[in-house]
Amino acid sequence: MPAPTPLRQSRFIRVDLHQACLTLDGRSVLRGIDWSIRPSQRWILIGPNGAGKTLLLKLLAGDVWPTPSRTGVVTRRYRCGGESYLEPYEIKAQIAYLGAERQDRYEHYGWNYRVDAIVGTGIHRTDIPLDPLSDLDRANIATLLRRLKIESLARRRFLNLSYGERRLVLLARALASRPKLLLLDELFNGLDANNRAHVQHCMSVLSRSSLPWVLSTHRTQDIPRHATHLCRIGGGRILTRRRVTKPQRASVARRRAAPRREASDKRADAQPLITLCSATVWRAGIAVVKKVSLEIRSGDCWVVHGANGSGKSSFIQLLYGDLGPARGGSIVRAGIESGVPLELFKRRVGLVAPEMQALHPRYLGADEVVASGRHASIGLNGALPSAERVAIKRSLRSVGAGKLEQRAIRTLSYGQMRRVLFARALVHGPDMLLLDEPYAGIDPATRASLRTLVERKLQSGVTIVMATHHRDEWPTATSHELEIDRSRVVYCGPVRA
Repeated sequence: MPAPTPLRQSRFIRVDLHQACLTLDGRSVLRGIDWSIRPSQRWILIGPNGAGKTLLLKLLAGDVWPTPSRTGVVTRRYRCGGESYLEPYEIKAQIAYLGAERQDRYEHYGWNYRVDAIVGTGIHRTDIPLDPLSDLDRANIATLLRRLKIESLARRRFLNLSYGERRLVLLARALASRPKLLLLDELFNGLDANNRAHVQHCMSVLSRSSLPWVLSTHRTQDIPRHATHLCRIGGGRILTRRRVTKPQRASVARRRAAPRREASDKRADAQPLITLCSATVWRAGIAVVKKVSLEIRSGDCWVVHGANGSGKSSFIQLLYGDLGPARGGSIVRAGIESGVPLELFKRRVGLVAPEMQALHPRYLGADEVVASGRHASIGLNGALPSAERVAIKRSLRSVGAGKLEQRAIRTLSYGQMRRVLFARALVHGPDMLLLDEPYAGIDPATRASLRTLVERKLQSGVTIVMATHHRDEWPTATSHELEIDRSRVVYCGPVRA
C-alpha cells in the first residue's frame, strides 16, 4: 500500500491516470496512459508536435474526458484534502491551465477587457469579468503584476497587447486563482529574454511550496532548474517517466551573429516592394509604431526584433495592410495605386502570425485553411474548387503536413496548425513572406525543416520579413535588421556583425 500523503501536502492535488485513453473525432490520440502527479513534483512534459502533450494536459485539467474503459476500471482519479474524486467537477476550479487555446479564445470572442479585470477573473474563476473586485482583490492583482514585472499593463486593454504580454497576463490570471495544480502548455512562447528570466524567477518562487506543476516545452533552455521529473510522450503514449536527479537548465549555446549578406547589384537596383516614410501606427490611443522610414526591396531579408510590446507585430500588420499609417506618414506598395484593392497586394504575400491560429474557425479542415491563402481570406465563401486540390496537396507536403489534409483543425496540435499556416502562406507562390514569431510552439525537428524551407524561398528570390525573439532563428542570409524599443526605431539598416 502506498504511503499516505503527508498532512502538509494534503491541500494540493494528486492526480492519477491509469490506462487512460482518449478518442477524438474517431481517432485514438492518447493510449494506455499511466501517470501520477503528486504534490511537490514539478514535471517537464516533452515530445514532438502531434504527440499528444496538449491533450494530455487537458485530460489532467478535466477539460476532456477519457474514453470509458471497457472493463469499467477507473482511469482518472483526483485526491485532495483527504477526499477522492473520480470526476473533475468538484476539483476542476482548483486546477489552473494555461495554453495557447485559452489565449486565442480572447481574440476569437473579442474579449478586450482591461488587464486587471482579466487577472481578477482568476480570483473568481470565471472566463470574463462578472463580479466586482474588492480592495483585497486589487491588492493581490497588483502584487502578481509586480512579480511578473508587468504592473504598467494593469489599465491596458488585453487585445491591444503583444502576444508575449498577453501570455504574462494569463500567467498572472492562473496564479491569481491560487491553484492546487498548475498546468502550463508552452508557457515561454512569444516571450523576450527579459520576460523569460522573469518567468523563470516566478517558477523558482513557486517551487518553494508543494504546489505540483507540469510544464510542456520544446526548448531545453526554457526548462526551469527546479524541475524534478521528466515525462516524454510520443504517438499518444508515454515513452519515458523519470526523476531529474540533478535538475538544472540546459546550457544555452552561444548565439552567433547571422552572417551578413552583401547586397547584389541586381537587388540594389530592384524596385522597392514597400516604402515607408515616417509611418506611425496608433492603436487604442497609443502609438505602437513611431515614424518608421525604410525600403524593402525584392530579395531582401529583414529581421525585426525588440522586447515584448515594442511594436514588432504591429509593424508586420502595417506591412500586410491590416493597420495603416497615421496622417503625416505613408506606405507605398509596388503595383498598388490609388483605387487598386489592397487585396491584390495581400494575394502576393504569405503571412504566418500567432493571431492566424485564433481567427480560423475550429470546424474548418486543414485543406480549407490552406486554400484560403490563395484568396487572402479567413475561410472560404463556397465549396473548395477541385482545381485547387493539387496546389493544396503540394503545399502541405512541402511543410511535412501531407497527412493532415483531411483533418479538422480542432484536432491538430499547436505545432501541427503552425505547419498548416505555413502551407497556407506558400500555396499561392508569394513574392513576399511576412513571418511573426513563425517557429513558436514547434518541436526542434519541425523548426529545422521549416527554417530550411524559408532559406530555400529566400534563395529563390522571395522577400522575407521576420519578427523573432531568438537570434538563432535569423535566416543565414539576413540582409537587414530593424530593432524597435518602446515603439521607436533603435536601428534600421544592413545587418550588424
